[in-house]
Amino acid sequence: MEEQPTGAARRPDALPGAIPDVVPEKASDKASEKVPLRTLLAHVRPQAPALVAATLLSGVAAILALAQPLVVKRVFSDLSASRPVTGVVLVIVGLFLAEALLGAAQSYLLGRIGEGIVLNLRTRLVGRLLRWPLSTHERHRSGDLISRVSTDTTAVRGALASSLTDILAGVLTFVGSLVLMLVLDPLMLGLTLGCLVVALLAVFAVSVRIMGATVQAQRSVGRLSAGLERVLRAIRTVKLSTAEDREQARLVGEVESAYRAGIRQTKLEALVHPVTSVAVQGALVLVLGIGGARVAQGSMELGELVAFLLYLLYLAVPMGTLFTSVTDLQAGRAALARVEELMREPLETGPPDAPDPPAAEDAKAAKDAERPPDTPAVSLRAVGFCYPSRKGVPALDGLEFDAPEFSRTALVGPSGAGKSTVLALLGRLYDPDAGTVRLFGRDIDGIPLNELRGMIGHVEQESPVLAGTLRSNLLYACPDASDDQLAAVLRKTNLTDFVASLPDGLETDVGDGGVLLSGGQRQRVAIARMLLKEPRVLLLDEVTSQMDAENEHLLQRTLREAARTCTVLVVAHRLSTVQDADQILVVDGGRVRAKGTHASLLRTDELYAHLARTQFLPPPERQECGPNSSKSLGV
Repeated sequence: MEEQPTGAARRPDALPGAIPDVVPEKASDKASEKVPLRTLLAHVRPQAPALVAATLLSGVAAILALAQPLVVKRVFSDLSASRPVTGVVLVIVGLFLAEALLGAAQSYLLGRIGEGIVLNLRTRLVGRLLRWPLSTHERHRSGDLISRVSTDTTAVRGALASSLTDILAGVLTFVGSLVLMLVLDPLMLGLTLGCLVVALLAVFAVSVRIMGATVQAQRSVGRLSAGLERVLRAIRTVKLSTAEDREQARLVGEVESAYRAGIRQTKLEALVHPVTSVAVQGALVLVLGIGGARVAQGSMELGELVAFLLYLLYLAVPMGTLFTSVTDLQAGRAALARVEELMREPLETGPPDAPDPPAAEDAKAAKDAERPPDTPAVSLRAVGFCYPSRKGVPALDGLEFDAPEFSRTALVGPSGAGKSTVLALLGRLYDPDAGTVRLFGRDIDGIPLNELRGMIGHVEQESPVLAGTLRSNLLYACPDASDDQLAAVLRKTNLTDFVASLPDGLETDVGDGGVLLSGGQRQRVAIARMLLKEPRVLLLDEVTSQMDAENEHLLQRTLREAARTCTVLVVAHRLSTVQDADQILVVDGGRVRAKGTHASLLRTDELYAHLARTQFLPPPERQECGPNSSKSLGV
């Protein structure tokens, strides 16, 4: 029977139906809208030397700018006194050039600081995301996580780099201009401040609302990313369900929501410039009117009026910079709140990994030598467990069993009985709520996670294949495997001829999620990947669900061979895959209701006998079995 390509695989224990759309909790809606300023500064600390240098450059540039009106005043004074102005003009040109060069150096430093901040944030985020417990991943939508790692960190860059520096430089220029204006004419400074205070109060009120609008805009983008990722991941299901129009309407709804949030943010930000401009223009009119009258009366020099006007115009630039920077800072705080929410999520817990691998191997060998020879490889005692999203609904309820070393144990039973959950607990993807789980006599709570998962080869029900080449997928769990080892597992999983038929062999790209492979091929690749790892315990979860009869038959031989060097646990609905297992456990309602061989369970357990009848499985005496009943793998 030819294997057919399949669409997106379904999670174990997931209900059939349309593409899942609801998650237990929209974590993005819980992001705090504010983070303390000290949290912002903590992210700047690694870039502190460069930030100090950029601030100093900005300060020097501000001083040079503040000196320019005084030099212009000197030009007018010299012209009035018929003195030469060549030297003064050269000074002005020098000030302009120096300010421009300092500005270029500052821009470069700020760019480096910003990229360094983003690098640090994204590095930390990626590291934490990969080490979250599985239950935490299930509370978040992957598209929203991608949005936070990419879009939100970029927003933080502007807030932490340029905004802080611009605020410091703007304050220096603003205060310096006010001081020099006070020296030139206190009366006109008072009139100017009256206009500016009104503008400052208005902009402060707007900036508070801008932060709220920014949070909503970022949430909308996160929901859009999550929705798009959801649809693209199951695009085959979308097409086969003729759901394009419905999904388009849903996505367009998210696009429009992001649009409305962005427009609201833009409207608020657009108010900042007019308020600043009106304040400066009003002050300019007052200064021109009153100052011009005073010059005409002879109580004020023309050079002083020109210098005062230049300082007034200089106020417009730092005010605009300050208001824009405050707006960016608010947006950055909103983005950082979403990033910090992810940073606060707890990581997987377990004993620390051994720093010295050889010493760890020696310790493991010593522990193996100490345990009694009849210690089971896998032992579960009174294990109870509820999934975090389904509290109060036990997936396992007092489950117990032993799996001897170098044996094949099968777990069978109806859907939702808890079979896949057992495998998840063995790899500590979840921790049991009650009872104990032991591997080779050791409680898995006391085994470092890397060591524990290094002992286990888990072939998942959906047999995930990552985007990349066939070789990279096969070597994923054991990147240092040799070509001979790789060739051996290809033979064991009947993939040799398939690889030889590919134009690029092992370098063939398998597509996003392995979409260029059939379902059975993906399952065999996943099995080969774990066999290459040479685990002590091999866990197989519904690994023949998409295989043809020939490959399923060959897999049985592979499992018999694997049991010579490791302990094999198989979850299966198709009893034909596991009927020759050393022991079969019938799981129902989170408990082991019966155990035995295929023949004994047909006689003693009604549920197992019913499963066998529904699959038209013939009685043992009519089945061909034994070492000579199937051909060798790879032949």
